[in-house]
Amino acid sequence: NCGPRFTIIRQLPYDRPATSMADFPMCPSCADEYADPANRRFHAQPDACFACGPRLCFAELSGQGGPVAWEWGTTLEESDALIERAVQLLRDGKIVAVKGLGGFHLACDASSPEALSALRQRKRRPAKPFAVMVRDIEQAHRHCHVSIEEEALLASPARPIVLLRTKGDAAVDHQVACGLSELGVMLPATPVQHLIMRSFGGMLVMTSGNVHDEPIQIDDEQACTALAGIADAVLGNNRAILNRYDDSVMRVLDAGEGSTVIQSIRRARGHAPMPLAAPLPEHDELLAVGAEQKSTFCLARGNEAFVSQHLGDMEDALVQDASLQALDAYRRLFDIQPRLIACDMHPEYLASKWAHAQQLPVVEVQHHHAHIASVIAENNIEGPVCGFAFDGTGYGMDGNVWGGEVLLANTQAFERFANFAYVPLPGGSAAIADARRCAYGVLWAFDLLEHPAAADVLESLGELAPLCQQMIDQSLNCPHTSSAGRLFDAASALLGVCLQASYEGEPAIMLEAALAGCCEDDAADAGYTIDIIKNTATESSTAQDTSVVLLDPAPAFQALLDDKLAGVSVPVIARRFHDAFVDAIVSVAQLVQGAFDISTVALSGGVFMNRYLAEHAIRKLSEQGLTVALNKELPPNDGCISYGQAVVACHAG
Repeated sequence: NCGPRFTIIRQLPYDRPATSMADFPMCPSCADEYADPANRRFHAQPDACFACGPRLCFAELSGQGGPVAWEWGTTLEESDALIERAVQLLRDGKIVAVKGLGGFHLACDASSPEALSALRQRKRRPAKPFAVMVRDIEQAHRHCHVSIEEEALLASPARPIVLLRTKGDAAVDHQVACGLSELGVMLPATPVQHLIMRSFGGMLVMTSGNVHDEPIQIDDEQACTALAGIADAVLGNNRAILNRYDDSVMRVLDAGEGSTVIQSIRRARGHAPMPLAAPLPEHDELLAVGAEQKSTFCLARGNEAFVSQHLGDMEDALVQDASLQALDAYRRLFDIQPRLIACDMHPEYLASKWAHAQQLPVVEVQHHHAHIASVIAENNIEGPVCGFAFDGTGYGMDGNVWGGEVLLANTQAFERFANFAYVPLPGGSAAIADARRCAYGVLWAFDLLEHPAAADVLESLGELAPLCQQMIDQSLNCPHTSSAGRLFDAASALLGVCLQASYEGEPAIMLEAALAGCCEDDAADAGYTIDIIKNTATESSTAQDTSVVLLDPAPAFQALLDDKLAGVSVPVIARRFHDAFVDAIVSVAQLVQGAFDISTVALSGGVFMNRYLAEHAIRKLSEQGLTVALNKELPPNDGCISYGQAVVACHAG
């Protein structure tokens, strides 16, 4: 069940011959320790020493790949010398690939602008924040605000990355957090990391050892080839990693009145594959294959659901291969042979195509129902909930792109009570990378193209502006979406915060970061409104297609542009925009409570990765006497989808 064991195990039961430690027969001294009930190493399967255990290895890389000359640490002195070699390179501003429990990290000095710039350029990661490793809790306090709950998370055996608020006077290079007010911080999790941090003394960037969005590297020789253009040296060892594991990411949400919620953001090392205490009825064994991004899968039987570690985005062929390898390992370890497969309804999701090719019965689960079902099951909720599923993309029952949905749902079924008004998305997936396209669609939908404050965004589009108009007019590569995530992207572009995304969700993430400069009183004078209006659509007759009410953000965008024209600061506008969404959530939840006597509200979807939105929604809903439930063990993003699919499929019988 624990991370270190899972990375080395081939099959159960957990005995040394069934692990990658089988390659290291114990010497007499270690064997005596292992067999002595009075010894602390009694039946410690990975027990080893310099005589019989794995050995460190070190190699400097030429940047060209190919064979390397390994240096081995066969003694304590030689191993210490290799660690010092690596530390000296880090002090010199170099990048070192360091082998951890579940894969390699790329490490560099977090205080060196030159090292950070080199890492960003070589890894093709221009703006996405890096996680850092600190020596101890005291060093974390030096740079960040650390609560008692966050301190406990940092020091827990799982050793996750914890998202912490940075201090205003903290000496953290801009290239680490890239303008965000949060920093992902972790403590050493392995002996090698402890030794490196003790010698180095300062703060190190510790980011996944991979190229762009490929899976994390786990093999020393392959890492030398794959990371040759990134790392200057490799510090590895000859203990094989059998199961690939990224670092887990956690955060603590302030739920108001002194209460907090601990929530997973990426569930991996130290947490997966611990089974969830899911209220699943007895059922044949099944597999749920999850979503396209932030992918996980879930194997379920009876009352146990095993959700995989974070796998990545399935568009990458290497991620697909890694996912299938992980699935084989789970099937073998937990002895589960699925007789039913659950998948997303999206016809083009690669995981869904794979599911339909497996010669097994398939249950298709609507994306946002899976989001809400995951919250219901995690929190063991009986009865229906008012579920807010806000994200970027999900295939809707009417064939449109959903993403701003309010569902009346249980684990068996759902009705679409409300959704954001549809806006065109010129270029489809191209608009996800170019927030200006989202802005154009919003401006067109809400008759704001002629607003003077929109001129700069339209001008920046250049020749793309008439192309966007043509795609809208001709319905050519221009799906319509109710996505809340795209609305945040559009607002970010209209305010000039982030026009184009270099990583998923960057415009919305930077819009949240922008409001950090605004105090509550500044934004309270002129709040924005999202209208709640009766849905007059008649083209669909099913409760799953057509909602009862629409959320119309046109007034909020009108106010945003008016404030921009009047010279109101971006932080104030950003906060007013966020508050409009919080107020809309509360108003709709109250409407549902009054109409259907449903007082439990479930929040899920990638938009609720936004700390401000999540925390303020939780507080204001609670103030109205509503019960709030959200993902905890699983992330609110698509990492929870496979679990939700499994829950719905099990209840579908």
